[in-house]
Amino acid sequence: MSTPPFAPPTEADIAAVSRQLGRPARNVIGIAARCVCGNPTVVATKPRLDDGTPFPTLYYLSHPAATAAISTLEATQVMNEFSELLADEDIATQYRAAHEAYLADRESIAHVDEIDGISAGGMPTRVKCLHALAGHSLAAGPGVNPIGDLALERAAWSPLICECA
Repeated sequence: MSTPPFAPPTEADIAAVSRQLGRPARNVIGIAARCVCGNPTVVATKPRLDDGTPFPTLYYLSHPAATAAISTLEATQVMNEFSELLADEDIATQYRAAHEAYLADRESIAHVDEIDGISAGGMPTRVKCLHALAGHSLAAGPGVNPIGDLALERAAWSPLICECA
């Protein structure tokens, strides 16, 4: 297996994520994206939690302002609009490639039989969770996940402007 695309978290990272989430962070193996000020924005979580539970969501949006902005998009039915975009062959192909990239990232950490072939956010055939898709876009960078990129473009939050408390 290859090396994950992020460094292990520090104790300060875990403390920051715990504050962001309002609960103890669990099974964080890295910070996959950071705010411009350096605070965690997206955490990477073990594919199998310490209690043995399979956990397909490798990239988890933790930044409160980002999470709130994406929640607002979900509340305004943007997922339905983005789902309709998958009828476009080019977007569907890019979205499938994003799914494969997500799986490759997770597989580079560990293989978990129960979630083999399952990524996150509804990939590759539907749009289910913009938080997971935006988290993937932030972790992988622009151009990897077209739906995550669209969610970030539409959100009332930017990874380029610090809104940390």
